[in-house]
Amino acid sequence: MLNLVLFGPPGAGKGTQSQNIIEKFGLIHLSTGDLLRSEIANGTVLGLEAKKLMDQGLLVPDEVVIGMISNKLDSNKDAKGFIFDGFPRTVAQAEALDELLASKNSSISGMIALEVNPEELEHRLLLRGKDSGRPDDQNPEVIRKRIKEYNEKTAVVADFYKAQNKFTAINGIGSINEIFDAISKVIEKY
Repeated sequence: MLNLVLFGPPGAGKGTQSQNIIEKFGLIHLSTGDLLRSEIANGTVLGLEAKKLMDQGLLVPDEVVIGMISNKLDSNKDAKGFIFDGFPRTVAQAEALDELLASKNSSISGMIALEVNPEELEHRLLLRGKDSGRPDDQNPEVIRKRIKEYNEKTAVVADFYKAQNKFTAINGIGSINEIFDAISKVIEKY
């Protein structure tokens, strides 16, 4: 089973490249945001628990998110693999994901990180904000704060996968096809 973590700061192109990877390699996209919304919409026990916390403005605990991921893995036993998007965001989440996958006789095949400089990220997010209407993509100050937050809190997850020799950095600047070709070469080695 091919299990990938697609990694990078906001605006690095993860969403675009996820779609390309899914189409070419037949993986199932596992976005924690989508999972949360789906579990809440379906009224599952985990979804109701998550909604209660979110309604109070609290973060959903890792155990609940891992439970949702476990359900998704179980409901797709015949999958060729998964692409993890937006998870793990912390080393504790990466460790919990490794444990969950090991319990299902699987593991993360690799992490592919899209690397883009902060100026380009800000430029891309401002452009995306014009099209998407997302307020968090329209304010340069908010964008800089999100990138800073990523660099301070999330980027360390890369070290976790580097220590397992499962990390590959890809230059996230270039045409969509050039970047996807570089990603494909990495995936084909797995």
